[in-house]
Amino acid sequence: MKKELLKIICCPITKEPLQIIDKDLLERLNELIVKGALKNEEGEVQKNEIQEALITTDKKRIYLIRDGIPVLMSNLSINISQARVK
Repeated sequence: MKKELLKIICCPITKEPLQIIDKDLLERLNELIVKGALKNEEGEVQKNEIQEALITTDKKRIYLIRDGIPVLMSNLSINISQARVK
């Protein structure tokens, strides 16, 4: 994803700025996907490994990036609480 785009996009729900997700969290999310334990806001299980994603500055919501394009649809976002270590 182009870095310039980060300057003009935001979370459609909270209007917070977005940043690229860090490697450690990305790995944790992909571990959950392998287990079938990661769902989007619609309750659909995420089946494909995440290559890139954005996260809100409050670290609560994730938006996937597909083919370099951020998918900024609130119903397809992922609540970060699923990735918390229990």
